[in-house]
Amino acid sequence: MESQSTPRLTAPYLDSYRGRNVMVIGRVVQLRGDQATIDADGAITAHLNRDAHLSSGNAVQIIGKINPDLSIRVLSSLDLGTGVGKEPGIIIGIIDGHVTTITTTTGVRRTAID
Repeated sequence: MESQSTPRLTAPYLDSYRGRNVMVIGRVVQLRGDQATIDADGAITAHLNRDAHLSSGNAVQIIGKINPDLSIRVLSSLDLGTGVGKEPGIIIGIIDGHVTTITTTTGVRRTAID
């Protein structure tokens, strides 16, 4: 069976991955019904599934499919809390059960989730 990649991207790159599954790390700026607005270097509208439990102002990781209108239909989500990604230029993600911090100056640091 062929493995499908799930690229991690930000709002400016949504158009290049239309119709594909992607991962987005950002901050929840608004919740309204079954939709959330995520700031990931620009606003992204996320159509939430019933399992999504997000809080406004928190960092979030979502995996979902990009719709023709560049919104994302969320397949899974993870609320990362309020203390994530406070420093400029840092991206936080969950990879293989580890919190992964990527900075432009120091490379990658992996820390196990408690």
